[in-house]
Amino acid sequence: MQSNIIKPRWKTKQIFVGNVAVGGDAPISVQSMTFSKTHNIEATKEQLDRLQLAGADIVRLAVLTEEDAHALKILKEKTTLPLVADIHFKYKLALIAAKYVDCIRINPGNIGSKDKIKEVVKACKERKIPIRIGVNGGSLEKEFETKYGATPKGMIESALYNVKLLEDFDFTDIKISLKASDAPRTIEAYQGLRPLVAYPFHLGVTEAGTLYHSMIKSSIALGNLLMQGIGDTMRCSITGELEEEIKLAKSILRYSGRQKEGITIVSCPTCGRIQADLVSAIKEVEKSLAHIKTSLTVSVMGCAVNALGEAKHADIAIAFGNKIGHIIKEGKVLAKVDEDKIVEKFVLEVEKMAKERALDV
Repeated sequence: MQSNIIKPRWKTKQIFVGNVAVGGDAPISVQSMTFSKTHNIEATKEQLDRLQLAGADIVRLAVLTEEDAHALKILKEKTTLPLVADIHFKYKLALIAAKYVDCIRINPGNIGSKDKIKEVVKACKERKIPIRIGVNGGSLEKEFETKYGATPKGMIESALYNVKLLEDFDFTDIKISLKASDAPRTIEAYQGLRPLVAYPFHLGVTEAGTLYHSMIKSSIALGNLLMQGIGDTMRCSITGELEEEIKLAKSILRYSGRQKEGITIVSCPTCGRIQADLVSAIKEVEKSLAHIKTSLTVSVMGCAVNALGEAKHADIAIAFGNKIGHIIKEGKVLAKVDEDKIVEKFVLEVEKMAKERALDV
């Protein structure tokens, strides 16, 4: 049953980044960005492969030089992932990149004059690829920075100005991002712009920091927006390993109620009532079930106080007791197992249940 707190998604124009639909009724896609120098074909290909294996839907690549721009042709031949060229300052790089990629991302604050943007539009029109207007709170156009400062209002005005600019050039295959480095400004900017345009939104908090800080900022900002029905594609920026971005984004989608794929784990906090090594057990369960795509809620509880109640709401659960535990499936006791064997048995039962559910779909 859908909670009233989770709002219906805003109806937006649907565009395509390669074969991935963005907006409309399409699933919310997950993005990341390579950190290798794009002209380093071997290193970039390796990162693209890692991201694809982790479950990325779209990948963005930095284009700093002509060598980077031309490397996109080779990379596009080496992956099935849709590729987005990230362009700053040098609009001519966008003209080269547009020949090879599935989308161009430009930052209006640093790409240059109307004439330069017009040339980018022309190149994208010829290839029938979309443009992402990437507004960043830290690099607004001078006129908006001077008038509003690095505020949500300034970000919104920048986005509206650039949307109109592209529309004036008869271009409407647009998606928009409004990123700030903190959750409140990010939320306010997206909230403020959402009723004013019909284009899909790419969600993200820019410069979010290391995994710990990004988890907090991205969960607050993106989770909040997703539950309001705002967002069509997203990236969780992390200073760190690529796979963690995908893992975090998919978790936020799942726990905000926007994605019904994968394992949702419920486990009790550590306290004096625990009658088993719950910390080790939950780590093993998490690791062993990470591959499952079927939507399942599993519960791992350390004592009898909450275990039976939580088990009724889970698809399958462990309820630990003194040296033993019960595996409870769909509210009924399936097995009574010794503590040292229960996780292994539980994982097998979850995998079996996932296969059964998958066949029922």
